[in-house]
Amino acid sequence: MTSITKRLTSLNQRISSALAASGRPERDAFLLAVSKRHDISLIREAAANGLTDFGENYVAEAVEKIKAADFCANWHFIGRIQGNKTRDIAIHFDWVQTVDRAKIAQRLSEQRPAEMQPLQVLIQVQTNSADDHGGVAPADMPALAKLVVSLPNLTLRGLMCIPAAEANPEKQRIPFKLMQQLFSDLRHEHPQVDTLSMGMSNDLEAAIMEGSTMVRIGTALFGQRN
Repeated sequence: MTSITKRLTSLNQRISSALAASGRPERDAFLLAVSKRHDISLIREAAANGLTDFGENYVAEAVEKIKAADFCANWHFIGRIQGNKTRDIAIHFDWVQTVDRAKIAQRLSEQRPAEMQPLQVLIQVQTNSADDHGGVAPADMPALAKLVVSLPNLTLRGLMCIPAAEANPEKQRIPFKLMQQLFSDLRHEHPQVDTLSMGMSNDLEAAIMEGSTMVRIGTALFGQRN
């Protein structure tokens, strides 16, 4: 059994336990493998273990991996989006989880090749005014969602957040609770949305308890990054 196989088994147990504790059905939360700064050989091993979705933060690094991949995968961009990188993101990725302003959404739609399926989009929401991870203010999220829905080459799937690191499990749940309410409000206006991306290696249980449907796992799956 490889190290990734062992870690994946442990992660699946953590996810299952958190789902059970929150009264949610098995498989109600999806694991996104955060592969940034990890070699394609490790990603290939993760794919051999059944993982299908991989998250990358850096465009140039990700494009090299996507071109080298000899396995079927969905690639998610989960980093800060620079305006001069939108074309590469629009061409090479399947999902973009960090849309947080109108200009970026418009550029992604304009630059998505016509022959490709629409980009699957999550709106990144800022859960704390002191955060430096990016994100739209909660009050401005509905307007951005309405814009994304109107753009021809984007499909709105839901929300994501990257809250400040917090060791206390109860305090971890505070921003996730806010996100769950925003997600509920968004679904009321746009019933097609189905994805709430929140929770990482150190706080996935708190995120799942507050309704996360996708946890983004890097270190706990691949080990420490180079």
